[in-house]
Amino acid sequence: MTDSIERARVAALMQDINQAWLHNHVAALESKVHADVVIVFPGFSGRSQGREALIAGFREFCESATVHEFQEEDQQIDVIGSTAVVSYNYRMLYERAGVQDLWIFQLEVGEWLATWRAMLDVQENAG
Repeated sequence: MTDSIERARVAALMQDINQAWLHNHVAALESKVHADVVIVFPGFSGRSQGREALIAGFREFCESATVHEFQEEDQQIDVIGSTAVVSYNYRMLYERAGVQDLWIFQLEVGEWLATWRAMLDVQENAG
């Protein structure tokens, strides 16, 4: 398959991942995320690993926050062999704004799975 086709597949997966948590369908993430996915905290201040940890984080967010606005822009997708990197800027209005996400995906048995995530430039404001 060509890189443009694979980029489109990864873009669709990234959209599915975001739509799952935005609409509180967190269980749908299970089939989209690698079992050993790595989650890197803002400022590279820490990390956790594993599908359950990532899903638990999204579940906690969905239970404790109401998203009024989510705007994604400047998405970049690079595919090299069986690995893809997705980065994009986003603005999310609930109590945070101006956040950047970086995702890495791996192609396994013909399916893309998220393997790594970092939230960049996160700034929390007490509301």
